[in-house]
Amino acid sequence: MSQFSLLGKRRFAPFFWTQALGAFNDNAFRNAMVMLVAFQMALPDSQVSLYTNLAPALFILPYFLFSATAGQLAEKFEKTRIIRYVKLFEIAAMAIAAIGFHTHHISLLLLVLFLMGVHSTVFGPIKYSILPQALERSELVGGNALVETGTQLAMLIGMIVGNSLMLIEGYGTLAASLTTIAIAVAGYLVCRAIPSAPATAPELRFNWNPLSETWRVLKLTHEDRAVFNAVLGISWFWFFGTVMIAQLPNYTRHVLGGDGSVNTLVLTLFSLGTGIGSLLCEKLSRKRVEIGLVPMGAFGLTVFAIDLYFARPAVAAGASLTWHAFLAVPGAWRAAMDLTLIGAFAGFYVVPLFAFVQSRAPRERLSRIIAGNNIVNALLICIASGFGIGLTAMGLDTPTIFLVTGLVNIAVAVYIFTLVPEFMMRFMTWVLVNTLYRVRVDGLANVPDEGAAVVVCNHVSFMDPLILMACVRRPMRFVMYYKIFNIPVLNFIFRTARAIPIAGRNEDPALMEKAFEAIDAALAGGEVVCIFPEGGLTRDGSIQAFRPGIDRILARRQVPVVPLALRGMWGSIFSRRDGMLRRARLPRRFWSRIELVGGAAYPGGAANAAVLEARVSELRGDKA
Repeated sequence: MSQFSLLGKRRFAPFFWTQALGAFNDNAFRNAMVMLVAFQMALPDSQVSLYTNLAPALFILPYFLFSATAGQLAEKFEKTRIIRYVKLFEIAAMAIAAIGFHTHHISLLLLVLFLMGVHSTVFGPIKYSILPQALERSELVGGNALVETGTQLAMLIGMIVGNSLMLIEGYGTLAASLTTIAIAVAGYLVCRAIPSAPATAPELRFNWNPLSETWRVLKLTHEDRAVFNAVLGISWFWFFGTVMIAQLPNYTRHVLGGDGSVNTLVLTLFSLGTGIGSLLCEKLSRKRVEIGLVPMGAFGLTVFAIDLYFARPAVAAGASLTWHAFLAVPGAWRAAMDLTLIGAFAGFYVVPLFAFVQSRAPRERLSRIIAGNNIVNALLICIASGFGIGLTAMGLDTPTIFLVTGLVNIAVAVYIFTLVPEFMMRFMTWVLVNTLYRVRVDGLANVPDEGAAVVVCNHVSFMDPLILMACVRRPMRFVMYYKIFNIPVLNFIFRTARAIPIAGRNEDPALMEKAFEAIDAALAGGEVVCIFPEGGLTRDGSIQAFRPGIDRILARRQVPVVPLALRGMWGSIFSRRDGMLRRARLPRRFWSRIELVGGAAYPGGAANAAVLEARVSELRGDKA
């Protein structure tokens, strides 16, 4: 089922349109205000500069002041009711904005900007914590991709509409006022269709002190190292985007030689790229939370930010080209491609990170963790503004700022991926499996989303654990022969995935006993453990007899057992079809078409080696 089918479901569609309309109104109002102040009020340049620099600070200030409180609200109370109050608040803010537009009262408009920052601050923790309540785990990536795409496009359209409305001669302020109020009312009406989203921590003791609660929320966000580093990754995305987007007006004028229409084109390419990258995440990740896309996204951001430095369209100094005249200039399409691909790789980067936080963080803490994420985001956005101003003060031109930002991105990515090797492990797994195989999956929903379980599968090649790791949505602890566990390069992946090495009783009885203890401890902790009961790779393509180790595991702890079967692996790269010498030459089936199928889970008391061997054989059929 495509992610777009969510747009036809009541549990997602009203929320999607509510947040999109809110993002539209934020940007329509802000850009209408900038157009009014900068172009229609005949203010001196010093005042225009003051107001345009003060505006972003006023919008971001509520994130520091109220994010922690907003996180508590989203945990303690039913979320749909809060959304309705937020939307009523937006209607009131836009009514005040209408007065400010009509009277040209700048202080009143700046107050509204602050109020819209409060609106976004309160809505933020709900925006991302409501998705895991409304969507299945397999829909999280697609849902986040749609939200990210909708937000980007709504922001872009809002900017264009806000600018355009103020250009209507004689009626600009009236048009901007009526439009923003109408959109706010539409957002309220749509939000009334959002299904109930119960409180996840109704017993939470509310702390009204924003300083102490902010500190508590940040500590809560920091508790899970992987989640906190995902938050750092999301915040870096905002840093990178803030630096890049802030330079686009000067880049448009001085490097691309374009007028306002080229600036709109540049923003459109960036937004469309982000939307395309976000939507592709579901297909590339096969509907699982695939953080392996994050390093790929980081790599792409650096590559195309650096290439943007070298992409210099051949425009005359002082030119002011329209968008279609610009596209006819030699080198223009290279710059356009770079901007689009920076957006696309930004989508690859940020969508899996949001889905990872939503899937990894405890449900009763998620809203507060999202609030902590928003605080860190706001801090990085402020630092990004200072970073861009500092580089400009040092005399760097816009392309050089792009170059420096791309190079700094390498250092930040290496730092994050070193702290949490799971990101690189997932990336290497994703690349290896998608390079060597074309995988079709079926029945993997039988692996439970929560609770302990054992997964059993036939064993055909050295790549089997990686294939299962790449295809099964839930993280699994693999039990594998210690010599496979120690294969160079793959060892990094197996260690990071906390695989459990095992040896035969005659090889290393101590290691075997240690493995069984680790298996039981993992099951006791509610994890999924995957074993290959044949005890080694098949040498003739047929399924070998299942060894009694599975019976020993189930005798000690009766948990559900899910049978899986790999089809089409025999004769693929790293299988033993032609003996060990096969590894010394190029494989016949490099991009092999294979299948991974699953059957219904057996209760622990109903499963044994013989029953599971028969079921895995049945699932595999004659597709060795």
